[in-house]
Amino acid sequence: MRNILDTVLYKDGMMLVINKPAGWNCTPTGPGVHLTSFLPALTFGKTTLPQVAHRLDRDTTGCLLLGRHARALRDLGQLFLERKIKKTYWALVRGHWPAEITQMEQPLDGQEAVTLVLSRELRDGHSWLELQPLTGRTHQLRLHCSGQGFPIAGDAKYGGGQGAMKLHARRLEIPYYPKKAAIVVEAPVPDGWEVLG
Repeated sequence: MRNILDTVLYKDGMMLVINKPAGWNCTPTGPGVHLTSFLPALTFGKTTLPQVAHRLDRDTTGCLLLGRHARALRDLGQLFLERKIKKTYWALVRGHWPAEITQMEQPLDGQEAVTLVLSRELRDGHSWLELQPLTGRTHQLRLHCSGQGFPIAGDAKYGGGQGAMKLHARRLEIPYYPKKAAIVVEAPVPDGWEVLG
């Protein structure tokens, strides 16, 4: 089991960003390792436990934002609600993604769902995509890619086959402080991923 402190990518008085490993649950239920059991190690002197400000699926890796107290969680929740926090994911999908598909707008559970797409590279029957969800629906990126006929590699639930799921929360841009530039945090690509050229 890796040391939770080694996952911290960013820390200030209001928030933390950690590099979530695959297999870690953001909630205290379900299979896998539960992030909640590690929260006491992430207080860094505060009396309150940090809490997740959004969620990543259990097998999605990368940038996970936590608020360090109630006010921070409220502020971050409002930024997510107003779509001001920019999230960028990397995904490896099966098949050669058509360059003309740059936006997906398939509604999910009757709700608007929008994802921007940039095809970065084609290799070995797969496409390396950069995805920016403008909405935050459950399994949005996985369903959008699968719905186009290009499931994310390793996403067995939606047709991507077996193995580690290749979906990585690469970057967060958080415009938290009004008089400062947005906080930008990037998570390194996990072991087993080829580095983009």
